[in-house]
Amino acid sequence: MNSQDTFISHLVELRDRLLRAIIAVLVVFLCLFPWAKDLYTLMAQPLLAVLPQGGQMIATDVVGVFLVPVKVALLVAFVIALPYVLYQIWAFVAPGLYAHEKRLVLPLIFTSTVLFIAGMGFAYFVVFPIVFKFMASIAPEGVAWMTDIDKYLSFALTTFVAFGVTFEVPIAVVLLVRMNVVSVEKLREIRPYVIVGAFVIGAVFTPPDVISQLLLAVPLWLLYEAGIIVAAMVSKRNAEETSVADATPRIEADQKPD
Repeated sequence: MNSQDTFISHLVELRDRLLRAIIAVLVVFLCLFPWAKDLYTLMAQPLLAVLPQGGQMIATDVVGVFLVPVKVALLVAFVIALPYVLYQIWAFVAPGLYAHEKRLVLPLIFTSTVLFIAGMGFAYFVVFPIVFKFMASIAPEGVAWMTDIDKYLSFALTTFVAFGVTFEVPIAVVLLVRMNVVSVEKLREIRPYVIVGAFVIGAVFTPPDVISQLLLAVPLWLLYEAGIIVAAMVSKRNAEETSVADATPRIEADQKPD
């Protein structure tokens, strides 16, 4: 098989993997569609809980009352199908991996999914209540604080993605060390730059208030530290396994009869 045939076969496999992932998300979405309005109400609960008595959200778009709950149901469907989507991605790249790298696939998929959902949960249960309560407290007297449901969805999606990706930092750190792209010592050396970068990211991907910026920057920094700790443990174990593997042939050679 020449290089062109190999490239085409890779494209065909990539198409099949993407189709499987999309179909999985759509199947889950169709199951969730009847409860789309309830899912949106649940997602909007942190804001609704701090609105003044009788306060409510508004819809300025004619079809917004239909499309926004549908988008929320699609988001939830993607989160539920995320392990399968990640598996399809890894199944596509698996043929190019070594045996010891393939053993990392399932733990990596499980950990990545759990951390991403944990990041979204942190945003929903911790960040939203604090930020919305702060915003409600500083609203000028006589101002009716209401928001469009589509704008709220956009804000929630941005926050969910920001915190979901942030919670993936330990995975990224461990992978970089595992693939020998960077050493643990180098990660510790660049710590000050990472801290500054965490606050810059917090300022870019959160609303313009100090509280929400801190709620993103501080976890990002702490997760980076956690990644360094785990990466150091992985590096130590790999070094021990390598030393044992190197020592085994020498021991067998010493025990070999003359």
